[in-house]
Amino acid sequence: MCSHKTHYIVRRVAGLFVLVSLVLGYWVSPWFFLFTAFVGLNLLQSSFTKWCPMEGLFEKGTPGEESA
Repeated sequence: MCSHKTHYIVRRVAGLFVLVSLVLGYWVSPWFFLFTAFVGLNLLQSSFTKWCPMEGLFEKGTPGEESA
């Protein structure tokens, strides 16, 4: 299980990815909408499996929080 702080960071990053990919899909190329779909599918699967790859990255990279 991730820490409370990491949980919020993952949500913020996912929201930022969605917003940026929507902007890029509108103004640059519609192919960026595939990235939006990827983020959405990852959020959906993590709600069922309680596992998110980004949580693992942030847990390893969070300074000052040592795992016991």
